[in-house]
Amino acid sequence: MSTRIIIFAKAPVAGLAKTRLIPALGADRAANLARQMLSSTLNASLTADIGPVELCMTPAPNSIEWQDVPLPPGIELRDQGNGDLGCRMARAAHWSLLKNEQVLLIGTDCPQISPPLLRQAAKRLTDHDALLHPTFDGGYALLGLRRFHTSLFDDMPWSTDKVATMTQERISRLGWRCALGERLQDIDEPNDLFWLPSIWARVLRGSTTENNHDVRA
Repeated sequence: MSTRIIIFAKAPVAGLAKTRLIPALGADRAANLARQMLSSTLNASLTADIGPVELCMTPAPNSIEWQDVPLPPGIELRDQGNGDLGCRMARAAHWSLLKNEQVLLIGTDCPQISPPLLRQAAKRLTDHDALLHPTFDGGYALLGLRRFHTSLFDDMPWSTDKVATMTQERISRLGWRCALGERLQDIDEPNDLFWLPSIWARVLRGSTTENNHDVRA
């Protein structure tokens, strides 16, 4: 069964991306981290090989902010469009489910988004209406859907610790079958930098040497 993955991302440029990390990292290093996060998420989504991969972008794909951002072949590019995050997610999910049996909505902030996790999410979603991977800060890193309803996105207090709970409550009120995945760790605030994988942390230090250990710093 084909599953579309839609990745929501801001252009990884200084002053636009990962702004909540700027006090700790500065604008340039925050943008470098955002670029690594985007690359990691795109590669994981393509490697999962479960269906089409779409990058839902802000600003629009033809904007100057994306001009020097390398993107791998094989992804579809789409403008997020106007409105708050809920409006943009709802529009993308609705459009996708008109053409695909199921969709996974993700961002680029979670180091644990991996090919096995995406494959497992797609598999579990086949016998549920929705699937949610909450995050430790109260949001969610992945929302899987086989059905659409605007209530999952309307009047949601985005970027607060109520998002995952309210989403689960709204799914329950719809009478949908919902699978709950493991809790994941987003990298949004300075304190979250403790959880950076080593390869992402080395981007901040300007090193490209790889190893398999996480950095706790």
